[in-house]
Amino acid sequence: MAQTILVVDDEQAILSSVKDLLQDEGYQVALAKSGEEALARYQSDGDPPIDAVLLDIWLPQIDGIEVLKQLKAQSVNLPVIMLSGHANIDTAVTATKHGAYHFVEKPFSAETLMLTLSNALRQSKLERENVRLRDDMQRSQHRIVGQSVAFRRLMEQAERAAASDAWVLIHGENGTGKEAVAHMIHAQSPRKDGPFVEVNCAAIPEELIESELFGHEKGAFTGATAKKIGKFDQANAGTLFLDEIGDMSLKTQAKILRVLQEQRFERVGGNKTIAVDVRVIAASNKKLEEEIAAGRFREDLYYRLAVLPLDVPPLRDRAGDVDLLVPYFIEYFSQVYGHKPKQIAPDALEVLKQYKWPGNVRELKNIVERMIIMVSGDRIRTEDIPPAIRQAVGSAQEPPASNDGDQLADWGDTYREAKDAFERAFLRAQLERFNWNISRTAEAIKLERSNLHKKIKQLGIEAG
Repeated sequence: MAQTILVVDDEQAILSSVKDLLQDEGYQVALAKSGEEALARYQSDGDPPIDAVLLDIWLPQIDGIEVLKQLKAQSVNLPVIMLSGHANIDTAVTATKHGAYHFVEKPFSAETLMLTLSNALRQSKLERENVRLRDDMQRSQHRIVGQSVAFRRLMEQAERAAASDAWVLIHGENGTGKEAVAHMIHAQSPRKDGPFVEVNCAAIPEELIESELFGHEKGAFTGATAKKIGKFDQANAGTLFLDEIGDMSLKTQAKILRVLQEQRFERVGGNKTIAVDVRVIAASNKKLEEEIAAGRFREDLYYRLAVLPLDVPPLRDRAGDVDLLVPYFIEYFSQVYGHKPKQIAPDALEVLKQYKWPGNVRELKNIVERMIIMVSGDRIRTEDIPPAIRQAVGSAQEPPASNDGDQLADWGDTYREAKDAFERAFLRAQLERFNWNISRTAEAIKLERSNLHKKIKQLGIEAG
């Protein structure tokens, strides 16, 4: 598809000559004789998007510098080439300061103008490619890793959801990876080439969420100095991810329900109806059925969203997945920080596997990132794991428990015999967990190394 160039000049002769030149080179051309007309054309919904602007400095009413400022405020990567026959160095510096790609003096040759425009478009393409690469890196951190039964069940459900265009409601505790599941569904869906737009409903003040979702027109309220495209508009032909939707106010829920039903809306302060084609994926850490019962969530919105409900299991219910997640995060953060990937000692990995992870995958990810940054060597050891985690794992060790009288008899007939039997079993289990490393075992169970030696000798504990 041919790229569209907006030419802005108050001289008809310039407009005509530049239009002919651009069309001869295969570009589509849009024309404007004033700054107001240029801004209106750039913001027009029904026309092809503008890929670059050739902008005269000296214009009636709104001058070129002001037009440049407003254009760059709306699209920082839009290439704008300034044109002028009465320019000076200060003007050129000002234009460059406000984001102009280049400054071309009139009268200009066709060759100079075309070369400058070609370079500007090439640079814009490179910038978009850099954004895409950053997005790819962002997506890699949302990769879902696991092998447990609970994980495989979730992936099967998510894959089936991705193949359809039905709306999805994802529930799970904080940090379980609801956002990653939403990314995966979009990436495997027929909309994968469309945008994936995220909205954190809990992070946006109630008075701003309508503007955030639906956009606003210039002058719609104090501070609305330019038109803003909302998230629904941005997600057209793609996926809109409404995270923490349980934190949205009832007033906003009512408005979003109408938009979800009709797939059309009006910007704040506008009267033009805009139709969109958006797939919605919503997520919440709250049990929305309970929120409905408490009067904090609309039942009709819930059933509109929950066509395909998915539950993301907490990490404590995904036995074995820590084995895969830890190496994955080590590799990921080693790339992020430019480090050689570290190895993790088996006993250190065992501690991470035994921890209950109340913060779920997010907590594990943060801990691995911390160790990649803070551990100076090339091997992560047990002592490199934060003490709180080691203490939690150590205190979770409990003596064998049973109501079976025969098994209780094995502990002896007296309190002292039972106490010694428990200590012997407990210490042997801990020593085996740390491969009979006295120092690490003593640190894990919070016992002085010398006292651990005495206990081993006293209780007759031997390896094997």
